[in-house]
Parts: sequence; C-alpha cells; structure tokens
Amino acid sequence: MPILSSITPLLLTFNEAPNIGRALERLTWAQEILVVDSFSTDETLHIVKSFPQVRVLQRKFDDHTTQWNFGLEAVGSRWVLTLDADYVLPKEFLDELHRLPLNGEISAFFASFRYCIGGKPLRACLYPPRAVLFRKDKCHYSNDGHTQLLEIAGKCDWLRTSILHDDRKPLDRWLSEQNKYAVLEASHLLQTPREQLNFHDRLRRRIVLAPVLVFFYTLLGKGLILDGWPGWYYVFQRTLAETLLSLRLLEGRFHGTTGQQDH
Repeated sequence: MPILSSITPLLLTFNEAPNIGRALERLTWAQEILVVDSFSTDETLHIVKSFPQVRVLQRKFDDHTTQWNFGLEAVGSRWVLTLDADYVLPKEFLDELHRLPLNGEISAFFASFRYCIGGKPLRACLYPPRAVLFRKDKCHYSNDGHTQLLEIAGKCDWLRTSILHDDRKPLDRWLSEQNKYAVLEASHLLQTPREQLNFHDRLRRRIVLAPVLVFFYTLLGKGLILDGWPGWYYVFQRTLAETLLSLRLLEGRFHGTTGQQDH
C-alpha cells in the first residue's frame, strides 16, 4: 500500500486512557504511529505500547503549538495525519485515503467532525474543521489563542469523510481543561486589537452575548434538542465553556492587565 506507507499518524497524549485505545485501533494500517506523550500517569502508555506500530516520545508539555511541532520534527514520512487522542476514524476514512492524490499539488487536506456524547454521534456541533492530513515540508504550527494554527504553504482540499470526536474522559477533566482554555483565550481576545478579530470573536469579547447565543444556537439552530439528553449535554457543555470565557474576560478587565476594552 504505497500511499498509506507515506503517511504517519501523529497523536498527542496526556492521561488519555479512556480514549487512546479506540483511536489506535483504527490506525493499524500505518507502518508507524508516533505518539508524543506528556508523561501520562494513568494507563495511557500501557495501552499505547500494546500496539506494535507505535513509537513513543515523551516531552513535558508547555503548549500545544510547541508539542505538535516537536512531533512533526520526529516524523519520517512525507505526509502526517495529526489526530487528537479522542478522534476515531470511520472505516470509510481508510477507503478515502487510498484514493487521495498525494503526489499532486495539494499540501493539506481539511476534515470536518461529528461530535459524540457517550459514543452517540450528534446531528451537529460547533467543532470547527481542521487540516489533519498534510505534507510535513509544507506546514508548521503557530499559536492562536488557546489552540494552534496550522500554517500551510500551497493548495488545500477537503476530505469527504468526517472524523468522530468521541471524548470519554470524566466531566471533572473536561472542566479543568476548559478553565485552562478560557484563561488562554481571554488573554488572546483582550490583547488582540478589536479590528483584527473576526465577527465571532468580537461577539465573545462583548461578554454577555456569547453564552446566550451559544445556548439557543446549539439547542434550536443546530437542532440538538432532537438528539435527546446527549444533545442537551453538549448544549450545556458549550454554554458553560462560553460562560467560563466570559468570566475570564471580566477578570482580565477588572485587573486591567490585558488588552483594550470595547467602547
């Protein structure tokens, strides 16, 4: 399989025991899977090392951008498939990989996602598409708020098969991570001049509007009310995440240490 042999899946892990096994089970086609672990203290490494194709590197985590770029430097193939530990590739994804023109002019392929709650795929979500498959020599990561931005030199295309986002970690872990994201995102929003923000981020920086809009948009606009309790769970998750960000924005303004206020 010459096309698949030119692709190395790259995953970042830290205490991902509830997820990593399901992710790796769909990657057994790869000659090598590279896992960059941030010194997990649960069963993550035990699970990872049960897959013979996996090569593990460990690095203390500082930020996602540096961690991803560290992993990219260690990839030996021309193409890299970057995945979070809670991503699960549908079987159709492998069929699509076989048909991709990896020797053409395309430098990166974007994928959309289907969000899952307790293994149940939702009809919609707010999770943005991202470039997951790209040429290592044409791309690198840079910081963008609480997350990373892939800078791409060349043309892009889209994958037709959506990836499942199926995080099974407990709620307290989600809350802890969202709080960290909110701190970073608030700093980014307050430090960036308003005219350089997109429409969505300008709404978020107004503090009051975003949590209310997210609640009604996900519940009614996206139709998640039709997904039962999993839909409600996701609606509450996203509303709480926006509320945490609003609180951090207020905290930053009260202390007067970051950014400019809207007038």
